[in-house]
Amino acid sequence: MAVDASSLDKLLLPWTGKSEAEIERLAGAVDIVRLPAGFQAFSPGSPCQSYLVVLEGSVRVQMLSENGREILLYRVHPGESCVLTTACLLGAESYPAEGVVETDTVAASIPIGRFKTFLAESETFRNQVFTSFGRRISDILTRMEETVFRRLDVRLARLLTDSGADGIVTATHQDIAAELGTAREVVSRQLKAFERDNLVALQRGRIEIVNRRRLAELAASVT
Repeated sequence: MAVDASSLDKLLLPWTGKSEAEIERLAGAVDIVRLPAGFQAFSPGSPCQSYLVVLEGSVRVQMLSENGREILLYRVHPGESCVLTTACLLGAESYPAEGVVETDTVAASIPIGRFKTFLAESETFRNQVFTSFGRRISDILTRMEETVFRRLDVRLARLLTDSGADGIVTATHQDIAAELGTAREVVSRQLKAFERDNLVALQRGRIEIVNRRRLAELAASVT
């Protein structure tokens, strides 16, 4: 579905500066796609055919290990593009991971041919694409640093305090393990330790935060 230029000003202005002609030209090249929750946006080995920017919703990008364990790489939120998509477009490579739509998502799509044309002809568009690409790479490196150098109990405490604003975290141990890049059994052991310390109460499919202050103190630990 083609997009009217006026409806995409907020999205297009960072790509085009204030050139009305360039905005209209880019708007004519953009399509809107709607993806339902649970839809697999891409999978390992699939070709990359469009540059996408999420307008509404969320897409989870993850890898699967040989033993079937999910490892979350990052999420794509409104206003963001997928760094793997950009890398695959620039390098003419297939996807090395999968993207799963978490909530009903609306995205702006620029087919690969038009994307390459704008990348070659528009300095502003090119700068925006590479700025977004660099920012996402930095986010991934920060996540890797957290995973490698920060203790699991600290990362788990941080995830629980960030997710459980109302005192309840609705997630399975497998969901949490994928978020933290570890095994479900490791998460289950650590949650049991938290329960013994009266930090949380475990129930099927949900975790109740019992002592938010102590959990937040642990989450703020620099070790």
